[in-house]
Amino acid sequence: LQTQAYRITGEARYIDRTATSMRAYLDRLQKPNGLFFHAPDAPFFWGRGNGWMAAGMTELLRSLPPQHADREPVLAAYRRMMESLLRYQSDSGLWRQLIDREELWEETSSSAMFTFAFVTGVRNGWLDAERFAPAARRAWLALVHQLDADAGLREVCVGTATKDDLQHYIDRPRAVGDLHGQAPMLWTAAA
Repeated sequence: LQTQAYRITGEARYIDRTATSMRAYLDRLQKPNGLFFHAPDAPFFWGRGNGWMAAGMTELLRSLPPQHADREPVLAAYRRMMESLLRYQSDSGLWRQLIDREELWEETSSSAMFTFAFVTGVRNGWLDAERFAPAARRAWLALVHQLDADAGLREVCVGTATKDDLQHYIDRPRAVGDLHGQAPMLWTAAA
């Protein structure tokens, strides 16, 4: 919201507020591997929670002026996260419900958010196109394959409260056409 206010008004206070908030989140919550736990008492790299951070950093970087004091630290955190995501991308092109757990199912809302971050990063020169563009394409094609005849995205995790229990994440219901996945799919298509 603050970034949108900056885009509309050009008033620096909005982008400054956004950058300050993002830096506080990054400094406190980003793990050394670039990812984020679902919560301090839920030490799991939940896909969609990480998707919000990937999309949020991407949106901020799209508007953060090159000379802004917080640009380089946010860009470094974004790149650290993207490198980690590249390592955890499944063979199909998607990411899992818990990013670092190969035994979990492939989840599409987070995958769409990560794809949006990859595509935008490549297009803006923040990410190495040789490495990230093929990964973004593979993810996009896998996501398109998850659309049903009515353009509903399959394999979207429903809203998920935090819990310090692996089984909680394994057993989360999956939805088709849920807005948690539809919107990120549209962001990716627009990117």
